[in-house]
Amino acid sequence: MKVLIHPAIDPGRLLALKVAAPQFDFVNATTRDEAAEAVVNADAHLGKITADLLARAGQLRWVQAFTVSLEHYVFPELVEHECVLTNMRGLFGDVIADQVMGYVICFARNLHIYIRNQMAHRYEPCGGEGARVNNAVGPGTVNAMDRATIFLPETTMGIVGLGAIGTEIAHRARAFGMTVRAVDRFPERVGAVEGVVEVGGLDRLEDLLASSDFVVIAAPHTPETERLFDDRLLNVMRPTSYLINIGRGAIVVLDDLVAALREGRIAGAALDVYEVEPLPADHPLWDLPNVILTPHTAGYSPAIAPRHLATLVENVGRFARGEELLNVVDKALWF
Repeated sequence: MKVLIHPAIDPGRLLALKVAAPQFDFVNATTRDEAAEAVVNADAHLGKITADLLARAGQLRWVQAFTVSLEHYVFPELVEHECVLTNMRGLFGDVIADQVMGYVICFARNLHIYIRNQMAHRYEPCGGEGARVNNAVGPGTVNAMDRATIFLPETTMGIVGLGAIGTEIAHRARAFGMTVRAVDRFPERVGAVEGVVEVGGLDRLEDLLASSDFVVIAAPHTPETERLFDDRLLNVMRPTSYLINIGRGAIVVLDDLVAALREGRIAGAALDVYEVEPLPADHPLWDLPNVILTPHTAGYSPAIAPRHLATLVENVGRFARGEELLNVVDKALWF
């Protein structure tokens, strides 16, 4: 059997695949012409398949995407094709969950404000002059500094999308004593997740937003989720709530988010993904003090490359043995 790889991978990764399935003929195509020639009688394609390559394929049974996201990968002919499509989900859950909790702690302890103050050489506790009180407050006295922080065990996190990433976020939030609720496109598939008090369908989304102090979007970009968080949904959130998006930028309408932040309809936002990337230098989000922006780096970690290769090796081995593949996706739903 022939396996086409395009774009080409490095020699070390290619060797690992050959060891997993020495009986396969691997074509590591460096050019488009090489790929077009090899795909004619290829049984599998690893990498980026396109409409013109698929049209030439005569016996393709499996396509492995090198990415998790498929919104820029899937096209109508691929959806209709009989081949199985798999992706790379499951590699990033713990890594991205760490970043989410970093955002949460920043907001809870005002670290995003203190970092800005440090750059301005300002020694000023959050809460203004009223916060400059003696730490030894008496019984029944409310420290103004305490009013400027958030006690996480008294908060609720609402997670939109309880897949591998959402589940890891939930585990970390519970470790900080937070109450965790979630909604998912397929709540019956998700089932019970340890520490999550409730998992509902998307029909419960507004209830989730209205009851959450931190709303975390961990959903994929699909026809259903595109521009889902618009002005209407943002208005359902509390004025004291924070929005965190590590899912996909297309899910949040940035103009509507900016308006909600400026008008105080939500307390703040942390974004790693955006409708337009890179985020333009003149975008108003850069100047809002209650916003944390990171450049699509939530999934960065030295742990990812080995996991990526291990998934490729495992799936190539399974394909060789005629076993069920990992991470089969519903092409029509994009995940």
